[in-house]
Amino acid sequence: MTEAILLVGGKGTRLRPMTVNTPKPMVPAAGVPFLTHQLARARAAGVEHIVLATSYLAEVFEPYFGDGSSLGLHIEYVTEREPLGTGGAIRNVASRLRSGPDEPVLIFNGDILTGLDIRALVDTHETSGADVSLHLTRVEDPRAFGLVPTDATGRVTAFLEKPQTPEEIVTDQINAGAYVFRRSVIDTIPTGRPVSVERETFPDLLATGAHLQGMVDSTYWLDLGTPQAFVRGSADLVMGRAPSPAVPGRRGDRLVLDGATVAPDAKLTGGTVIGAGATVGEGARVDGSTVLAGAVVGDGAHVGADNELRDGVRVWCGARLPDGAVRFSSDQ
Repeated sequence: MTEAILLVGGKGTRLRPMTVNTPKPMVPAAGVPFLTHQLARARAAGVEHIVLATSYLAEVFEPYFGDGSSLGLHIEYVTEREPLGTGGAIRNVASRLRSGPDEPVLIFNGDILTGLDIRALVDTHETSGADVSLHLTRVEDPRAFGLVPTDATGRVTAFLEKPQTPEEIVTDQINAGAYVFRRSVIDTIPTGRPVSVERETFPDLLATGAHLQGMVDSTYWLDLGTPQAFVRGSADLVMGRAPSPAVPGRRGDRLVLDGATVAPDAKLTGGTVIGAGATVGEGARVDGSTVLAGAVVGDGAHVGADNELRDGVRVWCGARLPDGAVRFSSDQ
């Protein structure tokens, strides 16, 4: 497998926090735009060619990532003229793929942070002879998700809508948002209209006898559909809970980017990111899951978790900001 489709423009990319050193708004996580982590992990798994299927804010990605050469990739961009859904977006970029009919194509969502072993998913696909292979993960409460039961061999047996009663919860396995398609299967997706892989493509394939294989991978997985989830995901990247070769520094309780100043006795915990231009004074305490960029935190100040302090913000000496007190990005 050497190529992939990255679906960009879902709920995660609709969040629009300001970022540092990016030409337009993009979602940051652990010091870099979130998609950098997605692209870097794909490259580490052997992917060389990626097509970004974009819709919302499509114009911001190409100026930043360019042709992908800085990440060791060749990136192409295809923008939807109207919303096409997950399946429609996949079909819309098919002409840019280079794989032969029986070769595998990795497809993954741009708003999922995961520790998925991508190579293992591809190996599962190839050894099982599947038409489509899906990354599945287990969740404690599957009521908010569609369920994907499998048989003893891992073959998918059904796609079930969100369960309404306890009796309908027949499995804790859900679709985790990463797939490997046989290239020829992509060409069977209808063109020119919205298509959902979850509600149409996958059930239709099952109904026609296609082989859909599930691989349960219980490593780190987080849906980044809310601002709170992005804050958590960024902290998890900094602390090494979520793997990424794109984190620009050593993993630990904090990530201090070039151009930031932190007093030696300042206490930074829980995956805090200190961006370029930020200054943290003596005795200051910044609790986890907080982003500072271009901000000044005075001596002895205490900034609680889940705050977002950006260009021009000054926290007075000895001041106390409770958890989630200040945000610059929209929560809509």
